[in-house]
Amino acid sequence: MRLDVVSLAPEALTPLLELGVIGRAFKAGIAELHLHNPRDYATDRYRKVDDEPYGGGAGMVLKPEPVFAAVEAIPVLPRRRVLLMSPQGQPLQQADLRRWASETDQLVLLCGHYEGFDERIRALADEEVSIGDFVLTGGELPAAVIINGVVRLRPGTVGTEACLEEESHSSLLLEHPHYTRPAEFRGMAVPEVLRSGDHGAIARWRLQQQQERTLTRRPDLYARWQAQESSGT
Repeated sequence: MRLDVVSLAPEALTPLLELGVIGRAFKAGIAELHLHNPRDYATDRYRKVDDEPYGGGAGMVLKPEPVFAAVEAIPVLPRRRVLLMSPQGQPLQQADLRRWASETDQLVLLCGHYEGFDERIRALADEEVSIGDFVLTGGELPAAVIINGVVRLRPGTVGTEACLEEESHSSLLLEHPHYTRPAEFRGMAVPEVLRSGDHGAIARWRLQQQQERTLTRRPDLYARWQAQESSGT
């Protein structure tokens, strides 16, 4: 999988190349990371990438010309999606990461900066993505989140792929509690059912824990899960 990031701070993405299983995935060729700085495509002597907004207002706005030039210089693979990092975008979901991991060969991630970007830059994107209802100084951290989330889902990145099916947000329910040795630690014991060897009872306990944890921590997800169960989808 090819990952192209258009950013004025490309150095913010390089730590991914050394990050645990994600870094090993890059070294193994499961994914490739390519960084593109719009400043390299600015045509004036000062390599200017921002300007004052029309109509006045505070801050500077990212100019369209260098961003378009940077994107147009990127090789195009057949199954490509261009994602714009934006607090106005659709909230990122695990289903999005799975879709991009399985249905694309290339993701191009556009990172804004300054006060914002020229509205015409939106024309480059297939999707706009937000990681939450807050504003950062640039799109590099959201881009890193997406890269991490997508690469870990690619075949060969995680040793046991079954664990990807059981984690939080793979379905609408949050993941059940996990325990390991010792059986008791500082007065806190591993639930007896997990030591029983009764796999049916363990499965029922885990599902019950998922439901209770989701209801308590994310009642919005629990309501969606109930609706899904009722509809049979």
